[in-house]
Amino acid sequence: MTDTRMPALYIGHGAPPLLDDPLWSSQLRSLAADLPRPKAILIVSAHWESAPLMLSASGPGVGLVYDFGGFEERYYRMTYATPEANELAARVAAMMPDTEPVHQHPSRGLDHGAWVPLKIMYPDADIPVLQMSLPTQDPYKLLTLGSRLRELRDEGVLIIGSGFLTHGLPFLTEFRIDAKAPGWSVDFDLWAADALARGDVAALASYKSQAPGMPYAHPTVEHYTPLFVTLGAASDPEAPGEQLFDGYWMGLSKRSLRVA
Repeated sequence: MTDTRMPALYIGHGAPPLLDDPLWSSQLRSLAADLPRPKAILIVSAHWESAPLMLSASGPGVGLVYDFGGFEERYYRMTYATPEANELAARVAAMMPDTEPVHQHPSRGLDHGAWVPLKIMYPDADIPVLQMSLPTQDPYKLLTLGSRLRELRDEGVLIIGSGFLTHGLPFLTEFRIDAKAPGWSVDFDLWAADALARGDVAALASYKSQAPGMPYAHPTVEHYTPLFVTLGAASDPEAPGEQLFDGYWMGLSKRSLRVA
């Protein structure tokens, strides 16, 4: 047990060039510096959808998944060798009901939705990290999953949902970091900002029918739904959290969230 309860986060993770973006990198570094030091990190990334629930390999120095293409060769040589996370893996598995077994993958490493932001936030790679799959896209099931994990925060574990608040990649026409945000990205972002400020979980969960900018903002939804793991892990999912990093990156919303 730690004396300080960890918050839970929902953050955008961009792509490997995020590592070279001075503004967003500095924002992530400042966020990490403002947090209590985690005992361990449990992260759910948009880039691992798998049911039943799966956990990454938890031994020391787990490898990385280079699940991207078309970038500079140096990104494919990057490493992030963290300490073993066996204790956290066992703890997470024990928190799930018998009707929902957890499978631990023997070799699956951290994908870029996990290691890119963590390499910025905790560059020394000296904190155990465990990645958990997204077993469903149902917001209410993910809220329940987050609520089961909530007590980990009292044990010094930082819970992170990693995605992107808008992610309409097929509809982008410019791929510059400072590209103007398309209307669908702005509309969805501002709608989500308002719903988050009101703690309106029901509206956030009804994004397919209520949010402007759909389906362009999320032609597939895996970058949005990690938000619900974070909200479920909150002390009160309907209490407005602290919104972070508003603005856009390649036209996509950087808006992130910190909940108590």
